[in-house]
Amino acid sequence: MSLTLYAHPFSSYCQKVLVALYENETPFAYRKLGPEDPEAGAEWARLWPMRKMPVLVDGETPVFESSVIIEHLGLFHPGTVRFLPADAQQALGVRMMDRFFDNYVMTPMQAIVFDHLRPADDRDPSGVARARDKLEDAYRWLDGALAGRHWSSGDDFSLADCAAAPSLFYADWVHEIDAALGNLRAYRARLLARPSFARAVQEARPFRKLFPPGAPDRD
Repeated sequence: MSLTLYAHPFSSYCQKVLVALYENETPFAYRKLGPEDPEAGAEWARLWPMRKMPVLVDGETPVFESSVIIEHLGLFHPGTVRFLPADAQQALGVRMMDRFFDNYVMTPMQAIVFDHLRPADDRDPSGVARARDKLEDAYRWLDGALAGRHWSSGDDFSLADCAAAPSLFYADWVHEIDAALGNLRAYRARLLARPSFARAVQEARPFRKLFPPGAPDRD
């Protein structure tokens, strides 16, 4: 098998890539990172000293960063789902939405989660408040941008939706999307119903107890 993925099922950026792999039923060897398999962790560290998940190895070539991994899959292991449109201008729009979900949803969500991991006397309430404000801004913008769209960039599932699925999934756990933002809430529900993401969510279910703020009894 030419593809090997080093990842953890509960990681948002790993889920982003897993969604892409599951969309096209792309065969791969899954090296799950964790204390159960220290050798996988050692291999991962040798491949990528930055120790960021996920890492894809294609033959002898390691590929880093979730968005680049998904573009790599589209180029060298294409399937029926195309993660970027052939039209260059449309592809820019998809890439913009991908960066929006990573930078303006995933990043503030993770800031809130990471703060929960800090000792109680070393927490940053001001930083958490700023992260919540950023999520509010992102939610409002997305609710408007998604008006009339089925997926984040139009009618077709894309790279941007791979990013949106885990980012909105976890963001809503730490800072719930307001009921008034109907477009965004409906979009998140469509993502959860997508078989590729539903599979990733199910695979991660045993690890919910590890979510530092506490995983809600929903989804």
